Amino acid sequence: MQPLHNIRILDITRALAGPYCTMMLGDLGADVLKVERPGVGDETRGWGPPFVGKPYGPYPGESAYFIAANRNKRSLTVNIQSAEGQEIIRKLAGVADVLVENYRTGDLDRLGLGYEDLHRLHPRLIYCSVSGYGRTGPYANRPGYDAVLQAEGGMMSITGPVEGPPSRVGIPIIDITSGMFAATAILAALHARDVTGEGQLVDISLFDSHLALLTNVASNYLVGGKPPLRLGNAHPNLVPYDAFSARDGWFVLGVANDKQWGLLCDVLARPEWKTDERFAANRDRVANREELSAELNAIFSQQDVDDWLADLVKAGLPCGRINSIPEVFSHPQADAREMTLESEHPTAGTVRLTGFPYKLSQTPAEIHRPPPRLGEHTEEVLTSLLDHSPEDVASLRGKGVI
Repeated sequence: MQPLHNIRILDITRALAGPYCTMMLGDLGADVLKVERPGVGDETRGWGPPFVGKPYGPYPGESAYFIAANRNKRSLTVNIQSAEGQEIIRKLAGVADVLVENYRTGDLDRLGLGYEDLHRLHPRLIYCSVSGYGRTGPYANRPGYDAVLQAEGGMMSITGPVEGPPSRVGIPIIDITSGMFAATAILAALHARDVTGEGQLVDISLFDSHLALLTNVASNYLVGGKPPLRLGNAHPNLVPYDAFSARDGWFVLGVANDKQWGLLCDVLARPEWKTDERFAANRDRVANREELSAELNAIFSQQDVDDWLADLVKAGLPCGRINSIPEVFSHPQADAREMTLESEHPTAGTVRLTGFPYKLSQTPAEIHRPPPRLGEHTEEVLTSLLDHSPEDVASLRGKGVI
C-alpha cells in the first residue's frame, strides 16, 4: 500500500509547477488524472529536443521535459472550452479529492470551473490554484514564468559573479519549489478535511514561493536593513564557505563554525590562523573575506582536487567536487540512493528517470505508470469513473469534446 492510494487528483495543469506537484502525489500512490487539450496536450510535450519514442500529433516524439514531470499519471483529453467538456470536468471533480490547476487567475471562473463553482457542487473537494502571482493583489492577472519570477523576486540579483551580470539559476527552481509547496499544502488540506469534512481553496503563487525561498537572505535584509550583495559562490554569513580552485579543478568547502575553522587550519598547516585577529572568529573572517579567500586559493592551487578532498574529509569537514551532470548520475551515492530509475514507455522503450527524493520505510514511492501518451486513458477514465458507454465516448470524440 502507498500512503495516498485512496486519493484521486484531477490535474488541469501544464508546464512545470503544477505537473511537478501532481507527480509528487502520484509517486506516493495518488490516482492522477491529467487533463490535456485534444490534439496538443501539455505544451511541454513539444519542449525539445531531445525527444524519444514515436512521432504523434505535432510532435516528433515525447520530449524529455514532459517525461521529467509526468510519470504516475493517466492522460485524458478534454476540450474545456466546450460546454460538454466543462460538464466532464465538473463530474470528474465529483469523484476526485483534489483539483489542481495553473490557469491564469480568473480563466476557469469564466468557464464555470472556478473554486466557488466547484465548491458549491462538491464541498469536500480541495481546489489548489497555482499561478504566477496568486489570486489577489495588483499582479493577480499577470502570467508567471520561472525566469520572470527569478528576476522580479530578487533571486537573479544575488546570483552570479560578483562583478558580472545577474544570473538565472540553472534549473527552474521557482516552478519546482512552488510545486513542492503546493503538494505540502494539499496534504495539509487533506488532513484538515479528515477533521472538518470540508475541502478548501489552496492558493499557491510562484511569487510567494520565491520570497519564501529567500529565507536567510531575506532575514538578513529584514533584520539588518542592508540590501544583500551578489557574492558569486560565497556565503553572506559564513567564511570560508565557497568554491575554490585546486590544481586540476574546482571544489566547494563549507566551514560553518569556529571549531571547523580550527580543523581547516590544521589541514592547511596554518595553526597560527586560529588566533590571528583577522581570521580567528567567523565575524573576523567575514570582515576580511577577500584577504582570506586569496590566501586559501593560493594554497589550494598547489594540489589536485582529490588530494584536498581526501584530507578535508578525513578531518570531518564538509566539502565536495563540483561535478558535471554526467558525473552526478555516475556518482556512487546516487547509485546507492537509487536516484536513477527506469520505466518502460509504450513507444520509447526503457526511459531513465530521476529517483524519489522521499524514502518511506513502510509505504515507499514507486513508479506504477510511465509518463502517459496524449489521451492514452481518455476512454478508460470516462467509462470507469463516469459510466460513459463506448457509444458516448465515440460521440464526444466525433464532436471534438475529447
